Amino acid sequence: MRDPAFGADRAGLSQALDALIAARGGTAAPAGGLADLPATLPATGLAPAQVLDLLAPIVLAGARDLGAPTAFAHMDPPTPWLTWAMGLWTKAYNQNLLHPDVAPVARDLESRVIDWLAPLFGMDGGHLTAGSTLANLTALWAARDLAGVTTVAASADAHLSIAKSAHLLGLEFIAVPVDARAALAVDALPQDLTRTALVLTAGTTATGAIDDLGLIGRAAWSHIDAAWAGPLRLSARHGALLDGIERADSIAISPHKWLFQPKDCGMILFRDSAAAHAAVSFNGAYLAAPNVGLQGSRGASAVPLLASLLAWGRDGLVDRLDRTMAAAADLTDRLDGDPRCHLWRRPESAIVLWRPAAGDSAGLRARLPVESASLTTLGDTTYLRHVAANPNADVDQVWAAIDHALDADA
Repeated sequence: MRDPAFGADRAGLSQALDALIAARGGTAAPAGGLADLPATLPATGLAPAQVLDLLAPIVLAGARDLGAPTAFAHMDPPTPWLTWAMGLWTKAYNQNLLHPDVAPVARDLESRVIDWLAPLFGMDGGHLTAGSTLANLTALWAARDLAGVTTVAASADAHLSIAKSAHLLGLEFIAVPVDARAALAVDALPQDLTRTALVLTAGTTATGAIDDLGLIGRAAWSHIDAAWAGPLRLSARHGALLDGIERADSIAISPHKWLFQPKDCGMILFRDSAAAHAAVSFNGAYLAAPNVGLQGSRGASAVPLLASLLAWGRDGLVDRLDRTMAAAADLTDRLDGDPRCHLWRRPESAIVLWRPAAGDSAGLRARLPVESASLTTLGDTTYLRHVAANPNADVDQVWAAIDHALDADA
């Protein structure tokens, strides 16, 4: 007899979908918590319908709504509903891209997505990863083995994965000071870069600064951590911010940021992907094809991305990118025109930093909707930080919350 747990239970799936739709529509029950769960593993399981009833208030109602009108705090976007459907399909079949025989189509779908995107950045191929931390590590692994680098140089504001990767690969890490706009200070670079992988950031995590991409080619290997701002290259309005990126040796992008994909979806692209993939591949007697990159077993994360790109096309994606950039510019104008606010500087890639002219940034943030602002520190100064990753953000509502919080401080 077939085990029904592995079948397709229409009633159970309908119950789960109804709970999701209720949560997204704001009509779900109040959020639950861990106190509602057994403290120890139960000996006897619950009926699936009971599990769904128990977990919906915890998993769904307890989650942060990244598509809320005031969600303006982090690089984590809402995801289109089509990716939820693709997630259901891919989880149901549990394809493993490590093995061609258990992922005969999923591997080809990933290749097709890479074939669509890589040329837009001047690259000839690559693969998906579970995020840009792994993408950055893969790039520096290839740089070490192909270009003989012994040192990694990046700005002091580069993502922590760069220093982490250097440490794991046994490479020296040089943190280059930043300039007034929080980008890598060109005049502080070491003179001799013949054994160095130079990592330039296109959209730093704290400020969104874009390093001078004119530095590409100065070192033995040039890698661009474009986890955040990379997708702007597709925009006719903003693509010039990344001019020169096509000359890089490797580029990391996080589709689970500005391509609006679910976690965990990163991407590493190479100018010479055949050589790079050969350098980072291993084989085994149990494998039908060499294992490329850091991960062994991994799921079909390209399927939701491919579906999104098919549904939106380049124009639809760019429209959403341009809308978020416009929202950041709108909020910047309001902050810059209000004497109660001190704007750090105009944003390069939709990350807005400011502080109250009087009072404490952390205290003010505590009076804002939790999803509307985060905090970051530059030097000794703490700033409020807004990130325009949400195409549904309503700047009027965000500004109303800021205005009310500032009035409370007056």
